[in-house]
Formats: sequence, structure tokens, C-alpha cells
Amino acid sequence: MNWIQEKIIQGGLVDNISVIIRCRDEEQWIGHSIQSVIDNFDKPEIIIVDNNSKDESIDIVRMFKKDKSLNNGGNYTDIKMYNINEYSPGKSLNFGVKKCSNDYVLILSAHSQIIQCNFDEIKKLLDKHCVVWGKQIPIYRGKKITPRYVWSNFKDIDKINYFCKSENRYFLHNAFSFYKKQILIDNPFDENLVGKEDRYWVNDRVKNELTSFYNSKLICNHYYTNNGATWKGVG
Repeated sequence: MNWIQEKIIQGGLVDNISVIIRCRDEEQWIGHSIQSVIDNFDKPEIIIVDNNSKDESIDIVRMFKKDKSLNNGGNYTDIKMYNINEYSPGKSLNFGVKKCSNDYVLILSAHSQIIQCNFDEIKKLLDKHCVVWGKQIPIYRGKKITPRYVWSNFKDIDKINYFCKSENRYFLHNAFSFYKKQILIDNPFDENLVGKEDRYWVNDRVKNELTSFYNSKLICNHYYTNNGATWKGVG
């Protein structure tokens, strides 16, 4: 029995969380990503921001969409799907945030699968920090690989304002990161950047005396994709 099942048995409240998943031709993994959200949160709202996918990604997303007229439960939840043109990471995230109905936001990669997550602990941390981000385990074609390059930042120790020496700046990775919605409304991501919008965002927050928190007990698998910039230099 996982922690969310125990919470339901104890009569706990529905989790007040919206999950933003950006998508472009993610048919191989997006179903795993969505299922892991449903497994770890009670009745989450999922916001899909798609960038003109040409594969079966959206058909897979629809498999999880709750049909209120049928009162179907189980492995279904509230899913809202949007398509966005002229994509940039920041633009898609800012768009998704505006569509969120809940006070807490999880940004999750379409090819990441949540393995370990305690939402009650995360909420307490977000009362102190502007973002809480978790550990990512890189999976290359089914194999857990040596965490080199960007993956070397996901250590087994918690850290406030994690500083990446190789990038010479504070580090944050939006494949598995939690925020309060209001902090993202007040501090949107830079829509002109073509990548690493998360790093620029957290460095700007630290300059303004806010703090980030890396929680090594929050864990997800991050799966290899051919087009994933994070995977350059795998080995």
C-alpha cells in the first residue's frame, strides 16, 4: 500500500495539484508519465500542452481522460488538452500555468515517470522555498546509466540553492519540479529562451533572495528520447 492509498483510507482531502506536461510526439512514454501522476496523487488535474504532435500522443492522453457523463473512475482523471504554436519552453509553461485550477503545480516531463513522491512533505517545503525539485534517474533504452553530465546534479543529498559548478550557476530542472501557482504567476518563465528556462528562472529568484530546494527523496525515472537535448553525450 502506498502513501496515497493510506491517505484515502484515512479520509484525506483531494490533492490540490495541477500537473503540466509538455508534449511533442511522446507516444512511447506519455502514458507512463500520466499513469504515474494518477498513482501518486488523488484526483489530479493534468494540463497537456501539445506542440503539434504527429504521432499517437494525444490518442494516448485521451485514454486517461475522465468522462463525467459516464462517472468512470479508476485510472482516469481530469485532463485538459491544448495545442500551442510557435513553441518555446517558457511560452508553453506560462500558458499551462494560466490553465491550472489548483494552488500547487507540478511540471513533469512527458518522458518522466514518478517513482517516489510525498505531496504532504512537498507542500510544507513550498511554504519556505519558491520551488522544490526532485531526483531524476536516467534510463537509456531500459538501462540505468551512469549519471554523468547533467545527470550528475541529481545527488543523494538534499540541498538549498543547489549550485552547479560545471554551469557556474544555480541549478534547476523542470522535468520534475513543484511550485505554488502564484509564484509562477508573479514570476513567469522567459518565453524567448530556446532552452534551460528553468536555470535562468531559478538564478533570477535567488538574486531576489528566494530559495530553491532539491529533495533527493522525490524520485522519477527520466527515459531516453531521440530528440531530448538532455540526452546529448549519453554514456
